[in-house]
Amino acid sequence: MKRDSIFYQLFRQSPTLLFELLPNAPANARSYRFDSVAVKEPRFEIDGVFLPPEGSTGPVFFCEVQMQRDEKLCERLFAEAFLYFYQNRDKLHDWQIVFIYPSRNTEQRNLHPFRGLLALDQVHRVYLDELGNVQDLPLSAALAVLTIIDANQAPAAARTLLERAEREAPAETSRAIMDMVVTIISH
Repeated sequence: MKRDSIFYQLFRQSPTLLFELLPNAPANARSYRFDSVAVKEPRFEIDGVFLPPEGSTGPVFFCEVQMQRDEKLCERLFAEAFLYFYQNRDKLHDWQIVFIYPSRNTEQRNLHPFRGLLALDQVHRVYLDELGNVQDLPLSAALAVLTIIDANQAPAAARTLLERAEREAPAETSRAIMDMVVTIISH
C-alpha cells in the first residue's frame, strides 16, 4: 500500500499531526497549514566542486568564496550542494562544504536557521583575515590572503610572496605563483 498518499490525506485532514509526532512543537502549531508543493529547480552554480579521485570513497568538497555579504548564501549553497549530491549519489559517498570569507563581518547575519548544519564537522568556514601573515603561510594560502590585503600593504606582501616563490617552489610552480601575484595586484 502506498503510504505517501495516506500521509498526504492525514496531514491534509489534521495538520497538527506532524507536531504531535515531535517532542517540541511550536507554540502556534495549531495555526500551521499543510500544503504539498513542487519545488522548481533553479539554475545553480557552485564556485568550486572538488571531486574525489576516481574509485575513491573520499568526500566531494563544495566551496563558495564570498567576498561581500550575501544574506542568502547559506540557503543557496546548502541547496546547491545537496541537490548536486542527490543527483550524483551513485558516484559520491560523502560531502564537505567550505565557505571562504575575507572576514567574519562578511558572513550572512542570520545564521540561526542553519545552526545545526554549520555545527557539523562537514561544514567549514574560513576567514582569510584570520589565517596569518603572508610570510608564514603555505604559498597557496598566502596567495589567497594577498587578495584581501590593504592596498598600502599589498606591494610589500607581494614582493615577499614573489621572493618566497623563487626560493621555495619548483620553477614551473614559481612562475604560476608570480603570474597569480601580478593578477591579484593588478585587480
